Amino acid sequence: MSEIIDNRAHRIGALKDIIKRLHGGESPETVESGLRTIVQQTDYSEIMAMEQQLMADGMPVEEIMSMCDLHSQLTREVLVQLPPKPVQPGHPADTYRRENDALRGVLLNIRVALKELRSSPEPALLKWRQGFNDLMDIEKHYQRKEHLFFSCLERHGITGPSKVMWGKDDEVRDLLKELARALRVTAASPDEWQLVASTLGQSVVGAVEEMMYKEESILLPMCLDTFTEEEWAQIWLDSPRYGWCLVEPLDGYRPPESVVKEALRLSTSDAVQLPTGNLSLQQLTAIFSALPVDITFVDADDRVAFFSEGPDRVFARSRAIIGRKVQHCHPPRSVEVVDRILSDFREGRQGVAEFWINFQGRFVHIRYFAVRDEQQNYLGTLEVTQDASRIRALDGERRLLEYN
Repeated sequence: MSEIIDNRAHRIGALKDIIKRLHGGESPETVESGLRTIVQQTDYSEIMAMEQQLMADGMPVEEIMSMCDLHSQLTREVLVQLPPKPVQPGHPADTYRRENDALRGVLLNIRVALKELRSSPEPALLKWRQGFNDLMDIEKHYQRKEHLFFSCLERHGITGPSKVMWGKDDEVRDLLKELARALRVTAASPDEWQLVASTLGQSVVGAVEEMMYKEESILLPMCLDTFTEEEWAQIWLDSPRYGWCLVEPLDGYRPPESVVKEALRLSTSDAVQLPTGNLSLQQLTAIFSALPVDITFVDADDRVAFFSEGPDRVFARSRAIIGRKVQHCHPPRSVEVVDRILSDFREGRQGVAEFWINFQGRFVHIRYFAVRDEQQNYLGTLEVTQDASRIRALDGERRLLEYN
């Protein structure tokens, strides 16, 4: 057993040293030959451990992200491709694999359209736009991964891969936004469309394919080996609020009834004693659900402690984020802002931070409030999000009762 452990530690160390050389400027060809010599084979867990160790050594997430695709290309030949672990139809991992299969079909159609642009520009462009519209469904795929899968991984102390993957997801999102702007142009010439196809179009297809490889070779095996039955059940229960990408889950998988009951359990008898009155848990839950704002509370340790569940949330939430570090609930590029707000609130330098953005056709107002006790000790941060589109459009007065 000790020999196996030593060999594994040796491979992880060798992988880390080779990747460091790559980051230090050595050519991929030189590094690749050294990799084949030192590491005959490896598996997803060793790739994950290597990334974790690089971060522990102080390598920034952004630097690992910048070389992530090259890491993937280098390790692909030595990565042991295990057969997919069987799961029931409808299991979250099964649905995730089926979504990737559907995305492969979309990418194939896009590739065909890109090749046909020069010979049949108008039909090819129409096919390309249709493929792009289908591809935009990938947001649901990524959100379930980021908010459900990553949350569970972090509970098990696995944070490195999720940080890097989330950053790569954001790169795909940025490419899709750029491609959306290009496809809205109507007066481009065939040569201009050919240029867009050979650069931006191919970049989008390549980035999505690379992420699917990482999901199926690293993420899903890691999750299937790590998550408990209760965690898969919670993912299954929370997934519908994010939606499905191109396909829906098959019938088959159902979590144990006891797990479902525990997850959905809601007491209606316990009263909550408040300074200004008493409410049953049922009443309190209903009040939070009726509020025209979305509320999320992060405690003094920066962990998500509560969120409200209104019918029209601006940003989707799942129970999987409860207890999760709030920094892990945001993409890497926004973590610096989150840390600054929390630091300013904790140290008493500020009490309110306010943002407003245009999000999916809505004007969204976001405010963060420092929550303190009577002695002004910091208890946490309250996030209040509101779709202010209708309020912003109000004009004149309404003094008489009139239902909308």
